[in-house]
Amino acid sequence: MSRTFARHALDGGAVRAALLDLVVPLALQLRGRGQAARGLTLRFAGGTTWEKTRRLPEASAHDDDLRTPAYRLIDAAGLQRGRLTGITLKGEDLVAAGQVAEQISFDRVREARLVAEEVSDRIRAKFGPGAIRPATTLLRVS
Repeated sequence: MSRTFARHALDGGAVRAALLDLVVPLALQLRGRGQAARGLTLRFAGGTTWEKTRRLPEASAHDDDLRTPAYRLIDAAGLQRGRLTGITLKGEDLVAAGQVAEQISFDRVREARLVAEEVSDRIRAKFGPGAIRPATTLLRVS
């Protein structure tokens, strides 16, 4: 999944919104293929191109499980003055979703998010991938 910016992106909020706009379809694609990622690679393009990879605590294809490490990757890059022209997010070390152990959770917030994710997936399947998405992704760099 890739996103390019019309101009050099300096606004951290806009870059994070673009990153979230990559996380959601990546997670949806992984779930649709019956896969889970064990790691994420974030590639930055600007004056030069470089990338950072982070291993996930456990393999996942859930939006929240991919969003947090993706944000940590971009934060670790230290792009306070970075002039980005594009970013690419890629799932690494993919495994079959059936191989991922699912823990019983008493975390109601997480369980509610997973239920909402299933509903969102059904809405996207019926009305198209852009039918529903996080409000933050509406912040566009142009």
